[in-house]
Amino acid sequence: MENFICVQCGTQFGEAEEPPSRCPICEDERQFVRHTGQEWTTLRRLAANHHNRIEDEAHRLLGIGTEPEFGIGQRALLLQSPGGNLLWDCISLLDHETIAEVNARGGIRAIAISHPHFYSSMVEWAECFDAQIFLHSADREWVMRPAGAGPPIQFWEGSTLSLWDELTLVNCGGHFQGGTVLHWPTGANGKGALLTSDIITVVQDRRYVSFMRSYPNIIPLGASAIRRIVETIEPFPFEQIYGGWWQANVLADGK
Repeated sequence: MENFICVQCGTQFGEAEEPPSRCPICEDERQFVRHTGQEWTTLRRLAANHHNRIEDEAHRLLGIGTEPEFGIGQRALLLQSPGGNLLWDCISLLDHETIAEVNARGGIRAIAISHPHFYSSMVEWAECFDAQIFLHSADREWVMRPAGAGPPIQFWEGSTLSLWDELTLVNCGGHFQGGTVLHWPTGANGKGALLTSDIITVVQDRRYVSFMRSYPNIIPLGASAIRRIVETIEPFPFEQIYGGWWQANVLADGK
């Protein structure tokens, strides 16, 4: 039995003897199936020819991303906080070197993920570090591998969820109905930071952000959905924005 991983989006599925016949996440209009057809791998095969790049994106904010690029190519962020470390977003590859690096920084208390495209191997990570997973309940249908021996997935509801050390998950919607960002009040030397993935996308210029329903298929997000995102984050002070890819960060005047 294997937990097969979709090569296109990086999502890990529940145990099976054969690869799934389809990937619902890739078949959705916000993603796409590879032109050559659906393809699958496993964690063991992925680790044979990939490794994780691990380096600081900011003080107490460790980036973790896979090289060569795999799936959608995002990097996760390990936010190191006095009350326990939070893994923001997730990636497919978890190997011995990554486990050692994360444990050297205090492990992971919980995992919070912005939207289903980055659910990846979240259950694998949660079981390894005995970490709680927080997902917005509006995106429950997109979980392809249910929680196993580790803590159950906590599907939260409403507009915000307070964690520890004043960290707050904020449901903005947009890209997905459950689209979530993380407010880190002590980030940016106490001026506050948002970890946004591509719910709020930091573009190449890095002075601006953008919003889309689908990035690969260039489906724009409607004006009312964008207004909702802006109104939802308005109460939270922040100087910096950390997007979903390496150096995709607004480091000053983020708000």
